[in-house]
Amino acid sequence: MRVWYRNFSFDVVLVWAALVCVGLIAIYSTTNGPASEFLLESVRHNFFRQSMWALICSAGIGFAFMLPVRFFQNAAWPAYVITLLLLVAALVVGTEINGARSWIRIGPLQLQVSELAKVGTILAVAQLLSAKRARIDTVRYALYTAIVITIPGLLIVLQNDTGTALVFFALVPIMLFWSGLPLINLMLIVSPAVAAYLSIVYLPAAFVFAIAFTLLVYYQTREFRIGAMAGLFTLGTTLLVSQALPKLLQPHQVARLLSFTNPGSAEFRDNVGFHLVQSKAAIGSGGLTGKGFMEGTQTQGAYVPEQSTDFVFSVIGEEFGFIGSVIVLTLFTILLLRLISLGVQMKHPFGLMVAAGTVGVYLIHIFVNIGMATGLLPVIGIPLPFISYGGSALLAHTAMLAILLSLHLRKDDFSIYGY
Repeated sequence: MRVWYRNFSFDVVLVWAALVCVGLIAIYSTTNGPASEFLLESVRHNFFRQSMWALICSAGIGFAFMLPVRFFQNAAWPAYVITLLLLVAALVVGTEINGARSWIRIGPLQLQVSELAKVGTILAVAQLLSAKRARIDTVRYALYTAIVITIPGLLIVLQNDTGTALVFFALVPIMLFWSGLPLINLMLIVSPAVAAYLSIVYLPAAFVFAIAFTLLVYYQTREFRIGAMAGLFTLGTTLLVSQALPKLLQPHQVARLLSFTNPGSAEFRDNVGFHLVQSKAAIGSGGLTGKGFMEGTQTQGAYVPEQSTDFVFSVIGEEFGFIGSVIVLTLFTILLLRLISLGVQMKHPFGLMVAAGTVGVYLIHIFVNIGMATGLLPVIGIPLPFISYGGSALLAHTAMLAILLSLHLRKDDFSIYGY
């Protein structure tokens, strides 16, 4: 009993509960205040549904605490295979919502399998990178990791859920970095993504990046051959993406990437830019202390689209102001720092990589969602962890947290498994 209390992270659970409560408050405001007059009848029950999911997740955390370390290690690859099968099933028989075929209906429940796939993928990569053979061949395990993460990412792209797919792709450098991949190799992995984005927004900037990246690699390695190869690789990616990506992406997806630089322009303000304009207006009008609970004019007038999901941060900014926004950001900061600390304390590759994947997913979601709501990043549509409405997202994000807490609870048990 003494060990249980020593390793149990009460503070992490309290932060989780606080974030969930913030989400419930924001969802209640958007579905039970004056804004409810503009909503469909089914949407008005979102607060009740989210409350039920919160209770289910609370019970799930307790259940995860009873499972041994070996259970998660043995379940890693089966969970990964099951999530891949669910992703394929969603493509074939899934339900399409907001243009994405990512949902499977099970009785009265609708599960977004792309969210659940994050859990299986993190466990599989953690098991892969914690194997002894993974530390023998850097190139091999880096390639295996990229493949394991990219497969579900590509399936989600086929579901037309680009935002969630980007979370998977961004996990590749994060988890490889935590596994000890040399910085120069990590830069080579990240550079194509940066060049791809710049080639869409402003092509000359992509060429400038390619030149700067070449010089940086040369400075780091002091080898002209490696620098030249890195430059040609990045430049080739820029040329390829500039020609191919606009043809592969849907017109509205390209518009989202371009609109955030000037959402109020005549080209975007009446369509995709409308989200950003209204969200920034809501956050800016909140001032220091906000307009008050259920008193936000932008929120209660339902001017901000998807304000209980993708743009929930605009509700917090308008009704609770700068102070409320800072409190939310502080809670997220505490959560991320504590999870990193828990991962380091375990000193075991599997637990450490689960921590890396969990922190990586949270960080990507927080950075992109809040950046999107404030107009600093394009609108790609991913939820704010524990706050945005969505049972599947809440379940998946809580499952990652519960698994990590359970592993840390038994961090001393790793020795009995021969590690």
